[in-house]
Amino acid sequence: MSDSKPDRDAAYALKTPEDSIELYRKWAKTYDQDFAKANDYRNPQLIAALFAKSSDGNVPILDVGAGTGLVGEALAMHGLAPTDALDISSEMLAVAKTKGCYRDTIQADLTKPVNIADSVYGGVISVGAFTHGHVGPEAIDELLRVARSGALFALGINAGVYEAGGFAEKFILLKDKIKNFEIDETFGYGKKAQAELQKTRSIVALFRKR
Repeated sequence: MSDSKPDRDAAYALKTPEDSIELYRKWAKTYDQDFAKANDYRNPQLIAALFAKSSDGNVPILDVGAGTGLVGEALAMHGLAPTDALDISSEMLAVAKTKGCYRDTIQADLTKPVNIADSVYGGVISVGAFTHGHVGPEAIDELLRVARSGALFALGINAGVYEAGGFAEKFILLKDKIKNFEIDETFGYGKKAQAELQKTRSIVALFRKR
């Protein structure tokens, strides 16, 4: 992992939380320019818009896998606040904090219980955390724990892992804990991206905690 160049392929190849910490430590200062802007990365804006469309005052919001704060910026454009940022990388969170769109930043590993009380958040959004080499569907249990009844969820999940990674099955198992479940779809990369990236789909799971 130490010789990996910070890019999407390296992110998809992650195996452990320690790998994630190392990769995003290297990538934090350049991520917005050499990945998001260079590849016309639109999922933060698209999924924030889906959240905003269904929101009826579902705050505070927890941005899961917040990275450098692209989702927080998008939520702020919709007038949604306060938002807290959660990420495994302190370096990415340091960048996010400079953007002024978060109330608080929380460094945490979602493969373990997080140090947040029960039923705190009225909304939970995630863009980029649920993909190849990252966090699996078991983390959704912890996100439900920290959300209050009626909380709105918008979870972007890479289409390549939605079924193969167990997410589709997980939502079936959660049927007694969630309601108003629906899925949407986004193509997260615009015309400036390579042709292969433009084909990348995300399944967006939209639901509320019972």
